[in-house]
Amino acid sequence: MPGLLLLTAMNKRVSIQGFEGSFHQIAARQFFGEDVGILPCATFREVVTATQSGATDASVMAIENSIAGSILPNYGLLQRSGLTVAGEVYLPIAQHLLVNPGVTLADIREVQSHPMALQQCLDFLLPHQWKLVETEDTALSARRLRETGSRNAAAIAGSLAATLFGLEVLVPEINTEQQNYTRFLVLQQAPGDATDANKASLSFQTDSSQGSLARVLSVIAEAGINLSKLQSFPIPSRQWTYYFHADLEFVSRAQLDRVLSDIRPLTESITLYGIYKNGNTQQS
Repeated sequence: MPGLLLLTAMNKRVSIQGFEGSFHQIAARQFFGEDVGILPCATFREVVTATQSGATDASVMAIENSIAGSILPNYGLLQRSGLTVAGEVYLPIAQHLLVNPGVTLADIREVQSHPMALQQCLDFLLPHQWKLVETEDTALSARRLRETGSRNAAAIAGSLAATLFGLEVLVPEINTEQQNYTRFLVLQQAPGDATDANKASLSFQTDSSQGSLARVLSVIAEAGINLSKLQSFPIPSRQWTYYFHADLEFVSRAQLDRVLSDIRPLTESITLYGIYKNGNTQQS
């Protein structure tokens, strides 16, 4: 796992959004290993603040989803945080129907979960005509189900929640869209040291002259670097002016250094958030 190059001690803690058993915790375990400690946070801002203050060694923060798209406020948090992107995780989002041991489909009267999870599973849920109950979090729904011991309710959550809370996976992978991935960034104060780094995240600002953005993108393309993400954001203090977040996939560090040097004169500013190993194992 790439993250083990960065943090190896079993007592390291990572801040995540959500509760124990959430997909953020699954992502943290995938990057750092199953022994990593977590600090659950209510908001993404709290996740970042915990690492800024030193309360945690790193943050794991969702940044985009293959279906829902970019989580725009989190790009703003990244820009203002002063933290370094040390890695990333692409996590398949599989939602399962969880029940207390021994409960059958015929016993269920209601299903509890986060509104997004319920929405993702409607093709499975609606034919059963169960009552759908919205909650704050998928993992919290699973924990509450176990605490109440209900024989007439089920929860939708991930596999880790089932394991942690002693629930049965009655029906696995009930989400309608099977190719659903969330990308998580790993943030920390110190730069990463991955020797096999092949991806960089940065932001840049161009002037308002005609073709200024196109010139930057042409330099990147001509250098043989893959622009895997480009997202624009308005600059509040400058009307109709934008900065751009970009993810660049490169072959060698020298190739990246050259393109950064070449685009610098074409921009008003560049901020490099981090250089790290591409976590997208789904790429062909």
